[in-house]
Amino acid sequence: MNSSPLPWISVASGAPYFVDDVGADWTPIGQNDAITWPELAPLFRRRDLAAVERHLAWLADHGVTCLRLMVEYAQERHRLFERPVGVPVPAMVQLWDDLFAMCERIGLRILLTPVDTFWTWLRWRHHPWNAANGGPAGHPSALLPDPAARGAIKARLTFMVTRWGGSGALFAWDLWNEIHHAWAGDSADCFGEFIADLSQHVRELECRLYGRTHPQTVSLFGPELQWRPDLPLADPIFRHPDLDFATIHIYRSGSIDDPADTVTPALAMARIVRQSLGEITDGRPFLDTEHGPIHRFKDKRQTLPEPFDDEYFRHLSWAHLASGGVGGGMRWPNRRPHVLTAGMRRAQQAMAGFLPLIDWQRFARVPIAVRAPGFHAFGCGDARQAVAWLVRRGGRTTDGRVDPGIVTPAQRVMLPMPPGCYEVTGWDTARGAPLPPQRAVADARGLTFGATALGPDRAFAIRRVD
Repeated sequence: MNSSPLPWISVASGAPYFVDDVGADWTPIGQNDAITWPELAPLFRRRDLAAVERHLAWLADHGVTCLRLMVEYAQERHRLFERPVGVPVPAMVQLWDDLFAMCERIGLRILLTPVDTFWTWLRWRHHPWNAANGGPAGHPSALLPDPAARGAIKARLTFMVTRWGGSGALFAWDLWNEIHHAWAGDSADCFGEFIADLSQHVRELECRLYGRTHPQTVSLFGPELQWRPDLPLADPIFRHPDLDFATIHIYRSGSIDDPADTVTPALAMARIVRQSLGEITDGRPFLDTEHGPIHRFKDKRQTLPEPFDDEYFRHLSWAHLASGGVGGGMRWPNRRPHVLTAGMRRAQQAMAGFLPLIDWQRFARVPIAVRAPGFHAFGCGDARQAVAWLVRRGGRTTDGRVDPGIVTPAQRVMLPMPPGCYEVTGWDTARGAPLPPQRAVADARGLTFGATALGPDRAFAIRRVD
């Protein structure tokens, strides 16, 4: 347990990753959770605090560093944060007090957003911000532009900052979950001003209270970038001057939200990460903060078979990291019950074990082209370091997974690194274990190294040593 306050997190000064305030690399490894889902539900009315703390400690022991959470998860009326508007419910305040204290002790951090917009829209007739219940807005489509509604949002943020903003267990603010034109009368014209208003309000309050600030972002349901090209969505999400890092929710239709195999989703994840990095002009970090088989689960009412889902999860995570995203992305469980499987937890622990092989706060990565015949190859790098991940082309089992019985005895991997000597460490992503490191020399044509006994997939950490 921590005996001193948990260090705060900030963006690294020279790279699109994160660092804590004692100078150590920090990477968000985790997923979305909710205060009504099984693992955190015993927090409410302090039904079983010990069980929750044991669970959080187990997560930390298995490489998890961060949970993405909504202060209010409005699927159930007794989890509304205010009632009436502007009056926090004591049981909810106690819940969050307990959770922050546990995370401080254990060393976990929270990416916090004030509203679950999905259930707020669906349960609007019960919500305290509804004018019918004494709130400021007659319809949720007025929440973003209406001054009175804006005041209610900022009042909630004020309470959150004042109550929990001094904690190092707070990683960052997601100021508004999945900002959407429906919240502004089918217009995105106010997005920039809305973000600036909330951002500056939170930042000024934190500076006054604590003398420093937590990172900020605003999330977007990623498919909207393709569905509504007529709306100005990219600029406020990827380039808003008041935000510290960029995030979208990566639910590509068909490939990711309803997967038929475990490799096509990884290819889609890599393309979306690269496209997102291309939208960023100032080198800020980028990460996915929601992904998963949402269409299969929510609309088709099916839960993916666990062995398939475990591999799908692991492939998406490594495609995200190797393409230049921070960490492995943050799954929305989309399972019954809403918890990650044991295999997904092993995958998180495996990625956590890989992270120390790279000096992240000095990794000014850009996407790079990696080649390995017979494999899909993903990579990002700079002049001194690179991350690469390979996953086999073809060779599927009948359920769409990569056949683990196919092994390539020897393979050449090629990537564009400057001339010099490099140490290459292969990483078994399933077992979470390194292979013996090797030295390889790059010439004017780039770096080529050998990989032996290649099964379904493998990651590589590459660092210059001369």
